[in-house]
Amino acid sequence: MTETAKTASYLTQEAYDRLQAELSALKGEGRTEISRRIEAAREEGDLKENGGYHAAKEEQGKMEARIRQLEHLLQNAVVGTAPADDGIVEPGMVVTVEMFGETETFLLGSREIIDEDTQLDVYSEKSPLGAALIGAKRGDTVRYAAPNGKQIEVKVVKAKPYRD
Repeated sequence: MTETAKTASYLTQEAYDRLQAELSALKGEGRTEISRRIEAAREEGDLKENGGYHAAKEEQGKMEARIRQLEHLLQNAVVGTAPADDGIVEPGMVVTVEMFGETETFLLGSREIIDEDTQLDVYSEKSPLGAALIGAKRGDTVRYAAPNGKQIEVKVVKAKPYRD
């Protein structure tokens, strides 16, 4: 696996466009608005006890962190169409597995692919479980090491592409 493949996030074109628009908004009107609020709070006087100033500065920090996160994600994104509906597990697939006698369904890939309304759990393809599942198909059983070192067996029940 190449270094790029290790750090890449797989995004649909729609997800990439949505995140690019969010980044542009944060860097444009988002920064302008937060600067205006900080300046207005600063004009109120004593900064030590100025709750509005501290709240605006905290919000600015969170916004700048989100900007850095989006920039990193978009710089390292592999953008394309949804994976083929061939039942082989890869990023961008909704995977159903059997583990510990129970069935679990989740998206394999980036949380940024899905709508915020979607109740689907998301596992990174870089996680131990995700990495073990890549390339598996229906009926395959894979093993991966849990953080405690225990080997966990997982059977692939189904894999289908996620659709926005």
